[in-house]
Amino acid sequence: MIIEIKDVSKTVSGKAVLNGFNLNIEDEHTYVITGDSGCGKTTLMRLILKLDTPDKGRVGLLGDYKYPFINAGVVFQDDTLVDSLDAITNCAMVSKKIFRETVAEELLKFLPEDLIFVQVEKLSKPQRRIVEIVRACCIPSDVLIMDEPFEGIDRETKKKLISYIRDKQGKGSLTIMTRDTKDLEFARIVRL
Repeated sequence: MIIEIKDVSKTVSGKAVLNGFNLNIEDEHTYVITGDSGCGKTTLMRLILKLDTPDKGRVGLLGDYKYPFINAGVVFQDDTLVDSLDAITNCAMVSKKIFRETVAEELLKFLPEDLIFVQVEKLSKPQRRIVEIVRACCIPSDVLIMDEPFEGIDRETKKKLISYIRDKQGKGSLTIMTRDTKDLEFARIVRL
């Protein structure tokens, strides 16, 4: 599948954040969309996920057959965990195809056992971010799209998470929206 972003323009709160932007996101490739805060990274992610529509241009899905939507594992910039549930439940609840035992194994790669069973409201911000990344990677998906996934995470853990995400990417595409491109040099860097 190719996600085709063609001549896309979008104004947010009276400010043009994207103006005639073009990009093809292809399977088995990694893209890092970077730029200063407010340049349109999150807006572009919302357009790709069809959570918003462009003012001009189009975001389309190309492939051997028509795709009605993108089946994506997503990390949003804002925390989307359910505070009253534990890490395992937060991950398992996004798909009926995910087993709690599998989720526990994945979480234990980054968090101690006692933390995966407590309400996520008791986790630190970096620990919560790890849960969101694991959740996105557990979803059976065609693409992974992550907005500032490593915010607040120390460099050693970030490197481990990058390796984990790339392994889970499989044959799909990976698109990361971030201001900080350190340790992401393996990807195609696209500056907004």
